[in-house]
Amino acid sequence: MEADAAPTRPSPARLAFWALFVVTYAVAAYAQRNSRGNPDAVYKYSTFANGMVFYALWLGVILLIAVNRFDLLALNGLRPWGRSLRLAAIAIGAIVACELVVSLIPLPEAPGKEQGLTPSHWQASHAGAFAANLVLFAVAAPFVEELMFRGLGQSLLRFLGRAPSMVLVGVTFGLDHGLVEGLLVLIPFGIIVAWVRDRTGSVVPGMLVHAVFNGGTLILAVAFS
Repeated sequence: MEADAAPTRPSPARLAFWALFVVTYAVAAYAQRNSRGNPDAVYKYSTFANGMVFYALWLGVILLIAVNRFDLLALNGLRPWGRSLRLAAIAIGAIVACELVVSLIPLPEAPGKEQGLTPSHWQASHAGAFAANLVLFAVAAPFVEELMFRGLGQSLLRFLGRAPSMVLVGVTFGLDHGLVEGLLVLIPFGIIVAWVRDRTGSVVPGMLVHAVFNGGTLILAVAFS
């Protein structure tokens, strides 16, 4: 599949509701920034249950904004497979390179630990809960977040031009995590994945990239703890 088609001006109401949602969420995320996460949260089934409810509600908002225009979600298959997977691999390499560069910057806190959810050690007795939360963060989160930003958001902002839409999607994606140091990784991440969506016309490759990033972060955290 080639890059996205020529832009058309979106429904003002859809764009307004999408912008209102992401701005409101970003404000709420930063308002709660001092409430540190719990590194042991990934070993609790309650984290999985609460997270699935949260993403179900978020998905409901996405579907309401996109009602009668589900093409805006860009939920298309990987065609051609080879090209889409190559672009996804390039994106993963670029994100890893970005993380390595950021890791060399002397920051008050490492971006990967700022959210406070990265486990510090492996707890074999809670392997089931960890597996459930791996599904939450590596499947549910990428699916819903990619639909919100690289799907719906990028489609609605496409009338501004390809580059501006990718940058805006990357910035809003980063801000909606409510982090500061983390923006150094999250904004480039958002832009890189937006580029993949632009080149393939689909959010599916970006979902794969997002899944590898989230899942890999969790697995590596406990593997080297």
